[in-house]
Amino acid sequence: MTATPTVPDPAAGARVLEDDLAYVFHSWLAQAGRTPLCIAGGEGSYVWDYDGNRYLDLSSQLVNTNLGHQHPAVVAAIQEQAGRLATVAPQHANDVRGRAARMIVEIAGEPFAKVFFTNGGAEANENAVRMARLHTRRPKIITTYRSYHGSTTTAINMTGDPRRWSNDTGSAGVVHVTGPYLYRSAFHATGEAEESARALEHLARTIQMEGPGTIAAIVLETVPGTAGVLVPPAGYLQGVRELCDRHGILLVADEIMVGFGRLGTWFGVQHFDVRPDLITFAKGVNSGYVPLGGVIISADIASTWDTTPYPGGLTYSGHPLACASAVASMTAMQDEGIVEHAASIGRDVLGPGLRELAARHASVGEVRGLGVMWALELVRDEETREPLVPYAATGVANAPMVELGRACLQRGVLPLTAGNRLHVVPPCTITEAEVKAGLAVLDDALAVSDAYVSS
Repeated sequence: MTATPTVPDPAAGARVLEDDLAYVFHSWLAQAGRTPLCIAGGEGSYVWDYDGNRYLDLSSQLVNTNLGHQHPAVVAAIQEQAGRLATVAPQHANDVRGRAARMIVEIAGEPFAKVFFTNGGAEANENAVRMARLHTRRPKIITTYRSYHGSTTTAINMTGDPRRWSNDTGSAGVVHVTGPYLYRSAFHATGEAEESARALEHLARTIQMEGPGTIAAIVLETVPGTAGVLVPPAGYLQGVRELCDRHGILLVADEIMVGFGRLGTWFGVQHFDVRPDLITFAKGVNSGYVPLGGVIISADIASTWDTTPYPGGLTYSGHPLACASAVASMTAMQDEGIVEHAASIGRDVLGPGLRELAARHASVGEVRGLGVMWALELVRDEETREPLVPYAATGVANAPMVELGRACLQRGVLPLTAGNRLHVVPPCTITEAEVKAGLAVLDDALAVSDAYVSS
């Protein structure tokens, strides 16, 4: 697929920017002083602006365009469905809704039986927690610091990153624990096995102090994403599963970012050989072409509402345009071997290439990742591991990361930065040549962060 920008039209771009600045209220940003990139089009691993500048999208937008931009089969499915039946209420049966649910359940495997569709990831987590509390008749939820679960009331209170701070007034009964993070171990661990054991000990102690009989679920991102691509050490998720089984607690896997191929497996839990009770998903199920998320429900939990109504719903649950795009997306991933491609490109090209960058740049403290989900942790000092910018930095304190992002953009790469990290999260369909082109840009741009390293 060749990404060819449309004919440049700066005047159109100026009008887009004018309307955006005047009328659009943006999330997670101060509204004054914004300078958004105006995207005119995209194809495959690339997007372009109205001036005709082309950018390799190493952000996958918000880590969701797993199939890249404008996958023809998914676009065609949306167009065909719109011409046949553009919308239908959730209480009715619909062919693409049922087919999408069946495909998702089959991919997830046992013990899963049903899918509750939502409009996105935050609503998926909201409903998973509601299901867990109603099924167990317990009030509390355990999540980790360094996590993100969405911006609605319960989801933002489950979140463990600074975005929670201004919203931390709601959902009673959310308890945060420290998860494994060997590079900055809170447990004074010297290796992965020790980090896993001590993180599990901390979790077990928290369960005891909170009261096992009060805890409905432990909700974990299988691999925490915007918190730093924190790949859990061997045995950790299995240990969490054992603690849940011991105390009758449900395990909810937040797979909103890592599901549908990003880690080189259909679901992240399959990489770690763990079976949760509920899986939440969104993003990669249809590359975000139409808003869609959901909860994959085990047979045991689904049976809770066999004879009594489930107290929740959404007008657009299982919207036919979204479900048609999900069917087309999953079919394309199967037919084109995209999950396997994501695994191999990460193992053979992206991972080794990023580690080579780390060896050449003093500001790269650690490289972490799987499949097409990676992060470079940037530091001012390799020995002390002082972060390039402080935790939750904003304004002037965050200037080094802003400069790095600008350097990437100026060189034709659309980056994703979070905290003191540069995330490298391209589409699952990215080619070896595109990866190498992107790595060359990052190699050049990292001179910006290297300039802040203590001499």
